[in-house]
Amino acid sequence: MKTETKHIITDGELEKAIEILETMHPEAGCALVHRDPFELIVAVALSAQTTDVSVNKATPALFSRYPTPEALAKADQEDVMELIRTIGLYRNKSSNIIRMAQKIVDDFDGKVPSDFENLVSLPGVGRKTANVVLAEGFGVPRIAVDTHVFRVANRIGITDEKNVDATEDELMRRLPESLWIRTHHLLIFHGRKCCSARKPSCSECGLSDICLYYKDSQR
Repeated sequence: MKTETKHIITDGELEKAIEILETMHPEAGCALVHRDPFELIVAVALSAQTTDVSVNKATPALFSRYPTPEALAKADQEDVMELIRTIGLYRNKSSNIIRMAQKIVDDFDGKVPSDFENLVSLPGVGRKTANVVLAEGFGVPRIAVDTHVFRVANRIGITDEKNVDATEDELMRRLPESLWIRTHHLLIFHGRKCCSARKPSCSECGLSDICLYYKDSQR
């Protein structure tokens, strides 16, 4: 049986790529404004298919009205919808965050759980959201793979995978655990600021000597 050959950069090139990304995006970090794991998990849940900027504009009023899981669990959905109306899919998201808060109160004594299995049991919380909460809220080494991380990791050649889960596994395999959280932020910022989906700014990118996407485009 023929073994598939992965189209990836070397370990040495990977180390150099991370160093370059650090110089390009020293400010990389969690862009969602939050004060605790509760605000973080709500903000991440709201950020699906919309921008962090949009979420940050809506959450101050939301958290002022509902500062705890207990308060949000008792919220009227119409009121929550009005507070987050500027965010995409606000109807479904309002239902999800209320039910999420209810489960946090009922099953976890009003505290956001700090383990993966319990996090993904919450309404509206998938693998990516759980990984972000673990990394940012509790300092647990994880790599959350969103559309930016998936696109940039596979374009550069850090990974060569067809889906999000396989990309996450390969990133964790290739990177030291101490770099998981940091690399997540660097890849997101690079995707937002340079390596866009439709028109990557290859001429302005410091990774041109390493990036397989760029090398392939020059052939």
